Amino acid sequence: MDFSGLLISTGVVALAEIGDKTQLLSLMLAARYPKHAWPIVWGILLATLVNHACAAYVGHWVAGFLGPDTLRWILGIGFLAIGLWLLVPDKLDEDESAKQAKGAWQIFALTTTLFFIAEMGDKTQIATIALGAKYESVLSVTLGTTLGMMLANAPAVWLGKQFTKRLPIRLVHLVAALIFILLGLITLVWS
Repeated sequence: MDFSGLLISTGVVALAEIGDKTQLLSLMLAARYPKHAWPIVWGILLATLVNHACAAYVGHWVAGFLGPDTLRWILGIGFLAIGLWLLVPDKLDEDESAKQAKGAWQIFALTTTLFFIAEMGDKTQIATIALGAKYESVLSVTLGTTLGMMLANAPAVWLGKQFTKRLPIRLVHLVAALIFILLGLITLVWS
């Protein structure tokens, strides 16, 4: 287990997820199904584990085909791009007329499906691919990014809008962006 990969993956994804569309989805699901927090949290966990395991593996797999200099440039520029992308706020449009799920299993299935789809091509999935390419341990990256997602989304489900109202989301995004930009510069200059 690569503990530096685990810690960095956890930290950057937790910060990047604040205010992200998947966190907004978590808030929307919690508002729509206020008595079903656990099925929502379990759905987020399952969707994230599967999505990020695949993403980390893809990053690791691609890294095996590229030479060290090519990989360094791709990762460095990729981390810089993710850092800049984090400065763009996400929005989620909610369809009020959509049919509601009933029961814990339907809410779990709905959450898992919606969260998996919403995470496709998302900042945190792209970051997981890049982290999977940078760190040797796919398991460390998968566990770290999943933990980061849960640290950002579980409180959003349980505490709802109080969670996001108290966080300076713009400042959190700025810190996450700076961390990714720093990772990009370190990768380009010192790797």
